[in-house]
Amino acid sequence: MARELAPLAWVESPLQLIGAAEWAHAEGESIALAGRLTAQMPETADELLARGARFVDPQPYLGIPWGLLARHRHWLVGDGYSGQFRLAATVLRPRRVTFLDDGANTVAYADTLTGRRPYRRPGHDERGLTTRIGPLAHVHVVSRALAGEVDFFTAFDLGYERRDALAEIGVPVHRHDFAFTRETARPHLFRTSRVVLGSARPDDGLLDRDVYLDWVAHESSIAPVPYLPHRRESAEQLADVAGLPDLFVERLDLPIELVLAGAVERLDVLTLASSTTTTLPLVLRGSAAVLRPREPGARHRRRAVR
Repeated sequence: MARELAPLAWVESPLQLIGAAEWAHAEGESIALAGRLTAQMPETADELLARGARFVDPQPYLGIPWGLLARHRHWLVGDGYSGQFRLAATVLRPRRVTFLDDGANTVAYADTLTGRRPYRRPGHDERGLTTRIGPLAHVHVVSRALAGEVDFFTAFDLGYERRDALAEIGVPVHRHDFAFTRETARPHLFRTSRVVLGSARPDDGLLDRDVYLDWVAHESSIAPVPYLPHRRESAEQLADVAGLPDLFVERLDLPIELVLAGAVERLDVLTLASSTTTTLPLVLRGSAAVLRPREPGARHRRRAVR
């Protein structure tokens, strides 16, 4: 009987990629890697490999890596709502699935599995093939859950009620605190004692851009400050930010979790509400950096386009 291949991490964002490295570290197990060619992904994969991440045979991909998925029966994936995941899960029917972090959607997808919310990405209208294959993928994942072959590996606190509901359908939740990220951190010095983390909220229609720029300008008026762009910021927004006085854009090409884990001096990290308010307190544990969440112009927030 042929030996089963290692688990396959099928990931499409830097946070998912870090989650895969953390899972391999926690389990003491090497994993194959299929990394989607999106912003920061090649650089993040190279950095994690240089730090000793237990990735074997890393493969970049566009679309669905059908051949790899067919050969590996245990998938580590980040986005349970992904149309590509729905199609691949329906056709190939993986034996085991581990869900990694995909920002706040991790919590929403946990509620989908337990029947608390529909199988639909929050804030999106779905149509076409995605809606037709969604129920088939969902039924397969739930069936594997009931067989004890689905779990979550997450930095998010899903809460007692949600964890109990998942346990009722056979889904354990394993939390991590970025141990691998912290243990392998590389020292990083910033030019100032404050940094502003860029946000894609204006581009996503969740915050008025003028309000956002006023906030960034206010922070730079206190003292010159480096601005670390979000990987999904539009070129237009970044150009507006770069034109502000007493601010300099510092492109890092790596997720902020990997960079800030190596903070070696006192540092105030200014950020809007996002998944970073969950991940960074764990990453910064024991460091000299402190997270400072901000919420500018709350009355000007826009609802997401639905």
